[in-house]
This record gives sequence, C-alpha cells and structure tokens, in this order.
Amino acid sequence: MSIEIACPECDGELQHEHDHWLCGACHHKFSQTVHCDKCDAELEELKACGAVDYFCNSCNELKSKRAVIRRYERLDS
Repeated sequence: MSIEIACPECDGELQHEHDHWLCGACHHKFSQTVHCDKCDAELEELKACGAVDYFCNSCNELKSKRAVIRRYERLDS
C-alpha cells in the first residue's frame, strides 16, 4: 500500500528519490521535515530494526510516524 503525497506547488504526486522528493508533474525537488503534532518542534528520527519512529525533545515524547506533521520545502528555485 503506497500513500500519495501531493506536491505543495501543483498537487502532483511526489516520489522519493535518494535524498529528496521529486514531483512528477512540475519536476521541482523538495526536502522533507517532520514536526511534532503538539508543539510543532522539528523531530529527531529514530531507526531500529527497520522501524522508524520520532522523538520530540521539546515535549520529551516518542511519536509514531502516523502522529507527525510532514512539511515539504522546495529545494530548487
């Protein structure tokens, strides 16, 4: 099951490429940041045994990947 991620520029579909996200429609590149759903602080990524979770240093809480806010910032001008 894949989840479609909409391009913030044109609503096309973003695809993950090596170290960035690429829109197949407008061809812009984006970086992804992950933020806390409570305090909006940027989260620390924790990887173990193939699982990815996040930790909020501000709230001092472990966050599941389903409970975070993802933001995409354009890399190319």
